[in-house]
Amino acid sequence: MGKVRTRFAPSPTGKMHVGNLRTALYAYLIAKHDGGDFLLRIEDTDQERFVSDALDIIYRTLNKAGLIHDEGPDKDGGVGPYVQSERQSAGIYMKYAKELVEKGEAYYCFCDQERLDSLKQVVAGKEISIYDKHCLNLSEEEVEKKLASGIPYVIRQNVPKEGQTKFVDVLYGEITVENSELDDMILIKSDGYPTYNFANVIDDHLMGITHVVRGNEYLSSTPKYNRLYDAFGWEIPTYIHCPLITDENHKKLSKRAGHASYEDLIEQGFLSEAVVNFVALLGWSPEDNREIFSLQELIDSFDYNHISKSPAVFDMGKLKWMNGEYMKAMPEDEFFSMALPYIKKTVTKDYDYKKLAAMAKTRIETFPDIYDLLDFFEKVPEYDSDMYIHKKMKTTKESSVEVLKELLPIFEDLNDYSNDALYKVLTDYVKEKGCKNGYAMWPVRTAVSGKQMTPGGATEIMEVIGKEESVARIKAAIEKLS
Repeated sequence: MGKVRTRFAPSPTGKMHVGNLRTALYAYLIAKHDGGDFLLRIEDTDQERFVSDALDIIYRTLNKAGLIHDEGPDKDGGVGPYVQSERQSAGIYMKYAKELVEKGEAYYCFCDQERLDSLKQVVAGKEISIYDKHCLNLSEEEVEKKLASGIPYVIRQNVPKEGQTKFVDVLYGEITVENSELDDMILIKSDGYPTYNFANVIDDHLMGITHVVRGNEYLSSTPKYNRLYDAFGWEIPTYIHCPLITDENHKKLSKRAGHASYEDLIEQGFLSEAVVNFVALLGWSPEDNREIFSLQELIDSFDYNHISKSPAVFDMGKLKWMNGEYMKAMPEDEFFSMALPYIKKTVTKDYDYKKLAAMAKTRIETFPDIYDLLDFFEKVPEYDSDMYIHKKMKTTKESSVEVLKELLPIFEDLNDYSNDALYKVLTDYVKEKGCKNGYAMWPVRTAVSGKQMTPGGATEIMEVIGKEESVARIKAAIEKLS
């Protein structure tokens, strides 16, 4: 076999669903792992669902995710056009459909909607429609006459009613289907456009696609695809059908839950690299159970034989953990520029934002976590004075107010509010008083933050908010405790 060629063929219908992103990623990884080509083809034959700015979304998402295509509408590799509607107007699909009609593998069907509706039947609670080959029996003269008089028609695949069709999938092995279960699917619709199923086969062959990556909801259509390849005498590609992705409750991913599309995840403050890394592991696992991969590392280690058949669970907790790991590893300045808008929304006072970012960097999993983490820098929240009681630190409300009253004049006299100077003041005080560090640090930290958990200790917080604010907060705490 020659060069590996894969494609991503989205329909421009809106935001990019996580399942589509995974298909694109796997197709990209399979091609790049073998030094092959990754193509982008736009499936816009469903004119009713077309969304105008969805093309931009596709380009932008692939670009941000780092999945750069080698050929596509904007990069002609000689097998274009790469947009189905343009291929349609060039007459490509009709030409091949007529070829199938001549071979007896397809036929014109003139049945109207009323007749088609009469064929519907309910099987196991589901309404299905199996076409009865009515128009297959029309004579050539009848067909010519109907075509000449402009009666609307579709072109259907002619699947024999007896026998079986076999196909092989990399993950599912050999699958055999009874031909009696296969419907004579429509290849060309009455508007002259090809169906998704037909256009796919024609385009994949003409573009030299060697590996077809798609969701396993297409497994049931694959026998029909193979009959088309066989009818033309074309080589059948390698099929890789990926498992379903469900939410934590094993239900289909919903738009409401906010983890259905790439854009939603980015808007929620996830990093693109973390999303790509996470999506790669939805159905594929490396041999060594490693979790963190750059795109290049994914290319190096991706082996499609290790894709799982069982449904992949989109675990939001795991994505958050992974995102936090990516944040910790980010260069300081890059993290700072991405975190800044969130910090400014939370803290409007003139503090050192770089110090605030450094405090947040190792303590958040997504950018919006910054709001709850740093909000106390803006102002001390309402808190219960019971927070001063800490068994381990041996503090009570009484001991706390005593400590704060003794420290207040020291803090008022101090001009150097660097972390080191403040820390020295506190440790000197502790030595003199003959108590443990926490006995003094806990009340001070509670006073300046009003929180149980803070990024950084008392002195780090005071360094950021400065003398005036620190003194004001300690005075307010003394008043609260008195």
